[in-house]
Amino acid sequence: MAVKKPKKHEALFWSIAMPGLGQFLNGKLIKGFVFLLLEFVVNVQGHLNMAIIHSFKGNIKAAIQATDYQWLMFYPCLYMFAMWDAYRDADGEKNDYSYLPFVFGAFTSTVGLMQSSTLQLSGILFGPVFLPMLFLLPGLLLGGILFLYLSRREA
Repeated sequence: MAVKKPKKHEALFWSIAMPGLGQFLNGKLIKGFVFLLLEFVVNVQGHLNMAIIHSFKGNIKAAIQATDYQWLMFYPCLYMFAMWDAYRDADGEKNDYSYLPFVFGAFTSTVGLMQSSTLQLSGILFGPVFLPMLFLLPGLLLGGILFLYLSRREA
């Protein structure tokens, strides 16, 4: 009996939960292990969990102080690439431009991370957890628009 590949959204959501899980779901065990290991190393070295704890408690300055930006700069690209890879390998329609929202999202969230220790929006310092999330949205939107435009142009 053949194993059916998961739907694209299922692999994507598991990869959002933890990089590597979408690859495990797709049967790409070595790749999933590598993503999981990389996520663990960058998370620990960048002190991401401490930054998340401080951020959710509203202590943004402590989150900034806890963060090792040299390590955490790898996280947006690793995270978005793992999501795209899981999405691409899952069952369903293939599209040559499916990477665009992920690439633009990785870029803009990295910019948000770089600015997170000083940039204030409406007088609010969002820090290294929430500002990259906010900056992710325009990247996904721009990449999604470009994806739709190029996909329709080829159709």
